[in-house]
Amino acid sequence: MLVGYSGFIFYLSHQAVLAVPALFLHQDKLFHAAAYALLAFLSVNYFNYRFAVYRNAVLAAFVFCALYGASDEWHQSYIDGREADILDWLADCIGAVFMLLAYKAYRAWRTAL
Repeated sequence: MLVGYSGFIFYLSHQAVLAVPALFLHQDKLFHAAAYALLAFLSVNYFNYRFAVYRNAVLAAFVFCALYGASDEWHQSYIDGREADILDWLADCIGAVFMLLAYKAYRAWRTAL
């Protein structure tokens, strides 16, 4: 699932233009944050099965998302009509952090039941 979703992000990044209606200013940052929140969810679940310590899974998930986001921006710099933007990468990282914090809170709540 993680590999498939990563490939989907790559596919979208490889498009010169994405047909998305402009609803508000900087909506692309929200799309980046949401996309990488989902990537963080998938990656923390993947790494949770690979590491014995949950904290290591969270760290690996964040590093994966941050590096994948950076590589995605670099990839976009080679696509006509697209550009690399540090603010897009920052939105990627913020989306990942929010998801990882929410997932951690959910796990704590579930354990407390």
